[in-house]
Amino acid sequence: MRQDRQTRMRTGRRGLAAGIAVLVGVVGLIGLRAGAQEQDGAGLIVSGKATAEDVGLPFYPGAKLHKDNKDDSDSARLGMWGGGYGFKVVVVKMESNDAPGTVAEFYKKALAKYGTVLDCTNGGKGSSVKDDSNQSLACDEDKPEQGSMLFKAGTKKKQHIVGVEPNGKGTVFQLIYVWVAGA
Repeated sequence: MRQDRQTRMRTGRRGLAAGIAVLVGVVGLIGLRAGAQEQDGAGLIVSGKATAEDVGLPFYPGAKLHKDNKDDSDSARLGMWGGGYGFKVVVVKMESNDAPGTVAEFYKKALAKYGTVLDCTNGGKGSSVKDDSNQSLACDEDKPEQGSMLFKAGTKKKQHIVGVEPNGKGTVFQLIYVWVAGA
């Protein structure tokens, strides 16, 4: 049974793999210096719970938290800071009976408060945004599975990402927030 659970964890849906890929990318960026507020302390957060406030986006009306398997977590928060370095990643997976296009439009509007919304659905060739500190946000190699959609807003140091995929007659979607301490 333990091996069965480990196998499920390794072979989770692509959306979870994308969240893990974001996490691995963020861990690689830890060398960036944190702001003055993080200079004097250190901390670590590892939690299987996250809220709309944590991810910085509203939960879609009527949506509920989603688990691919009963033993999976529907959300997670991971962060570490100290000695002037830090990062934070928040992931929430939800489901709705509404169509993917309806959910996508809701989140494109919600993401707009963080700046230009990149549509990475078809690889987003040439889609990028530069902020005042020249931290460009781009789709790069991010491309969802066929029939799914992917949107981003913010900067490389403060990204909000939404992945939307069809699920029967409804939708499964992931909300991701990535913060890396500023240089």
